[in-house]
Amino acid sequence: METFVYYVFILLLVIVGFFVVKKVASCLIKTVVIVAVLAALAAIYYYYIR
Repeated sequence: METFVYYVFILLLVIVGFFVVKKVASCLIKTVVIVAVLAALAAIYYYYIR
């Protein structure tokens, strides 16, 4: 059950990240947002799921 919560959190993070990237026009800011989302996903995986 605990991993299910983390999967839901990751799914929400991806959806919010997608909408943020869609709204932002600058390519540099899109890159920063994508890197931040990937870093957050990696941290969640490393600290909670692994």
